[in-house]
Amino acid sequence: MTETALYPKERVQTWKKELAAAPYRSYLYSYPHKTAYRTFEQPKRLSELWKNEPAESYFLYMHIPFCGARCGFCNLFTLPDKREDVHKRYVDALERQARQWAELANRPFARFAIGGGTPTLLRPDQLERLFGIAENIMGLDPAQASISVETSPETIDSERLGVLQAHRVDRVSMGIQSFIEAEAAAIYRPQNPDEVRRALNLLQKFDFPLLNLDLIYGLPGQTRESWLYSLNEALHYEPGEIFIYPLYTREHTILKPGDMPAAGADDPRMDLYLTACERLEECGYQQFSMRRFARKGTVGHSPSKSPIAYGCQEEGMMGLGCGARSYTRNVHYASRYGVSRRATESIIADYVAAERYDHADYGFELDRAEQRLRFVLKGILHSEGLHLDEYAERFGAGAFEELPQLNLLTQSGLAAVEDGVLRMGREGLGYSDSIGDWLISEPVRGRMQEFVLP
Repeated sequence: MTETALYPKERVQTWKKELAAAPYRSYLYSYPHKTAYRTFEQPKRLSELWKNEPAESYFLYMHIPFCGARCGFCNLFTLPDKREDVHKRYVDALERQARQWAELANRPFARFAIGGGTPTLLRPDQLERLFGIAENIMGLDPAQASISVETSPETIDSERLGVLQAHRVDRVSMGIQSFIEAEAAAIYRPQNPDEVRRALNLLQKFDFPLLNLDLIYGLPGQTRESWLYSLNEALHYEPGEIFIYPLYTREHTILKPGDMPAAGADDPRMDLYLTACERLEECGYQQFSMRRFARKGTVGHSPSKSPIAYGCQEEGMMGLGCGARSYTRNVHYASRYGVSRRATESIIADYVAAERYDHADYGFELDRAEQRLRFVLKGILHSEGLHLDEYAERFGAGAFEELPQLNLLTQSGLAAVEDGVLRMGREGLGYSDSIGDWLISEPVRGRMQEFVLP
């Protein structure tokens, strides 16, 4: 069964107006959202969770929860702490965890990423250790895996980039957010544009296969002209990827929701998004999601590699480190989540002090209904789309049959079915955060709303 004209025209128009009235409801980059996680009634032994995982290859992730300063918009699990002894004890714990998890890694790793926080805040020798843990303990083969590392302008130097290059890193991702100092200051991000350019010039000398740059639109005081200025400055360095993010604020971020324009006519973000889409298309970039744009022809890994395929709809993600999430098909798990300094310090201290990491006690169990929603959302929120035959093969029924509300996407013109794939267009992708929030299950929504950060 495929899409039909299921809903009256008036209902479709009303629904679309509701999306347009509040297009930034919830940034749903993974489903279920981390704030839906809860303590399991009984801890789950990891050897049992991973025993029957069907994925043919895995994704290895390491989380380094330290940064130089917390930005005003940040609600990630990260702690401003530059102390080298703190970093060393944390990497010691991460290595201890990896030794206990190594036997679970019974599939080759197709991808490896180090994120945070700012991994390159670590000293070069500690950065070196991370790759040693991945390769010598977890069994990562750099010739078969696409490897990505996050960084920031002030932490980039030749020694650290030399470590990344020696371990065949394919993708370096750097958050810039804005090339205008006053805009960066407005989000509590102390950043000199000359420092950003120094870092970019050095990155160009090392010539990694893929450079990704992050920018944010909707900053306090930002105009269409200043947004285009930052975008054009980034384009000057010809990055293979550009991620553009609407500014989000939460009650537990430094920048509060009240500091933002009210949703509606005064909110500039949708206009700035469309402006960026047009400019990036002019410059030869293809849109893959609301946030990701890649230069056409970008491979994303070293030409000397033969990376293993890893489907975006697959699970099998092993997350090492405090704050990292791990995904099996039926269970997602992680350490506790916090944003405040007190909460984050406490969670990291518990992780560093632990001797065993062989049970999951906090996360989310996905029944068939939740697996179904995860599969759909991971499809439609990207340009690759939802492959209807793959859905039917996995769940034994048609997507439109089980989720008739998908007809609202097609009837509103935000999406279309072509060659058996449900894809959203540019406008639809622009409403991704609202569509994601609309499609999540009531139990997940309730748990997210109940979550109170310490």
